[in-house]
Amino acid sequence: MTDAIPQAPPPPQQRPKSAFRHYAEAIVVAVILALGIRTFVVEAFTIPSGSMLSTLRIGDYLLVNKFIYYFTEPRRGDIIVFEFPLDPQRDFIKRIVGLPGETIEIKNKQISINGQPAREEYVSFSSDTVQPGRLSNRDNFGPLTLPAGTYFMLGDNRDDSLDSRFWGPLSNDAVVGKAFLIYWSWDAEARGLAKVRWRRLGKLLR
Repeated sequence: MTDAIPQAPPPPQQRPKSAFRHYAEAIVVAVILALGIRTFVVEAFTIPSGSMLSTLRIGDYLLVNKFIYYFTEPRRGDIIVFEFPLDPQRDFIKRIVGLPGETIEIKNKQISINGQPAREEYVSFSSDTVQPGRLSNRDNFGPLTLPAGTYFMLGDNRDDSLDSRFWGPLSNDAVVGKAFLIYWSWDAEARGLAKVRWRRLGKLLR
């Protein structure tokens, strides 16, 4: 005669997730992914001023690559978003013109790097007036040798830009990322469909 083997009770059946819980979990996952992407990968920014004309216009919406400088050093000509040194709560956007260790000088609006005139096809000037260095750093500046880990930032609209000529070199620690694409552009002063600058959509920045 054999002993009977006791049988374990059947496992309790799990209740199917409600539709509300299903969608709530999906939303939470989506929010976490979006925040992760925004924090570490890509973030959207808009242009509120004309300091980068004509490369960037007021109403341009940009995508900024926030991880590229984990793998490569910033280069001359990069358009970058950074924390404004005088108010880190504000984001600024300018172009890298000078690299660490280089000597920057501006004479009568012409910038020189290590004694050689720089070629800047993207620069625009809104005034023919040259301000003497004793009155302003706008048109005459330096020479200044950049410390290690710093960059000289200038706006493409050279006569209307608050940049390194006025607040000094930018520390690498303040760099947010590299702007690389205009995904939307809106002209608030235009009418109807003309408000959208269609030709600027999808434009890669150089």
